[in-house]
Amino acid sequence: MDARLRQALARAEEVAHELADPETARHPAKLKALGREHVRLTHVRQTHDRLDRLRDELAQARELARDEDPGLAELARADIARLSPLIERLTGELEDLLTPTDPLDERDAIVEIRAGTGGDEAALFAADLYRMYTRYCDRQGWRVEVLALSPGTLGGIKEVAFAARGAKAFGTLRYESGVHRVQRVPVTEAQGRIHTSAATVAVLPEAEEVDVSIEEKDLRIDVFRSSGPGGQSVNTTDSAVRITHVPTGLVVQCQDQKSQLQNKTKALEILRARLLDRRLAEQEAARARERRAMVGTGDRSAKIRTYNFPQNRVTDHRIHFTVHNLSDVLDGYLDDLLGALRAAGREEARASA
Repeated sequence: MDARLRQALARAEEVAHELADPETARHPAKLKALGREHVRLTHVRQTHDRLDRLRDELAQARELARDEDPGLAELARADIARLSPLIERLTGELEDLLTPTDPLDERDAIVEIRAGTGGDEAALFAADLYRMYTRYCDRQGWRVEVLALSPGTLGGIKEVAFAARGAKAFGTLRYESGVHRVQRVPVTEAQGRIHTSAATVAVLPEAEEVDVSIEEKDLRIDVFRSSGPGGQSVNTTDSAVRITHVPTGLVVQCQDQKSQLQNKTKALEILRARLLDRRLAEQEAARARERRAMVGTGDRSAKIRTYNFPQNRVTDHRIHFTVHNLSDVLDGYLDDLLGALRAAGREEARASA
C-alpha cells in the first residue's frame, strides 16, 4: 500500500499543477476529468493526514500508559481503546481509496429500466424500480434528469431512461445492472395468487464527446407524432424523434420533450452512452461477459435480485445477501445492498490486482 500511496500523493501534486494551468481551462473535457481526479486524490491525502495524526496520538498514549501515575495511565489506556479501532477503520478506507478503480466510476450514470416478463404487473414493477432509484438519487443529493419515458397502463412504465448526475453516480449504481424479479400478488389479480414478474436495469457510464464520435452520415433520424399523456405539443406536432445508428443498428427513441431539438439531444445522449458501453464491451472480454449476465433477456430465470413481498425480503443472488426491509428498499434506502455489492467488488479488485 505504501507504494500506491506515494504514487497517489505525487499524482495529486501533478493534478493540482495541471488545474492551475490556464491552458487546461480551454479544454472542458480535460478540466472535468481532472476535477474528478482531484476530488478523489484530495480524499486520499486527507485520510492519510488524519491517519498520521491518530498514529502519533496512539504512540503517545502507549508511552503514557506506562507512566507511574495510575490516573494518567488509565486515561492513556482509554485513549488506546478509542484510537485503535478508529485507526483500523481509516486504514481500511485508505486501502479502498488506493485500490485501482475504473476511471468511469467517477462519471454520471445513464439508467435504463424496461418491463420484462409479466405484462402489466412487470410495467408496474418497472415503475416501482424507477421510483426506488430516483428516491435514492435524491438522498445522495444527485440530480435526476429523465431522458426518455414510455408509460404503460395502470400507472406502470414500459421503459424509462434517466441520467443520475452526481459524484460517483456510475460507480455507485453500476452493480444494479441486471434482471430484477418481483414476487407478489398483483393489483390485476382478483384471486390473490402470487405472481412472478421481471424488469431489466442497465446502468451505463455517461459518454463524453471525446469518448464517442458520432458522424451525422451514420444516423437515420425519423420524426413522428408523440403518443401518450403530455403537454400541449404532444399528439399535435411531429416532435418525437427516433435515431438509428446505422453501423451498429442501435435505435433510440425520445418523445417526452416539447420540441424535436430537445428530443434529438436526449436521444443522442442515450445513444452515445450505449455506444461507449458497446465499445468497452468489445474491448474487454470480461466486461462483455458481465454485461451479458447483467442485462440478459428479461426472462424470470435470469435474475440478479428478487423482491419477495410475502416475506418482506430482498435477496441479491450474486453475493447471497438478504435484507428483510423490502418497503424501505423500494423507498430508496439502498445503502446496505449497494454497500455489500461495493465491498464484494473491492475484494474482487484486490484479488485481481
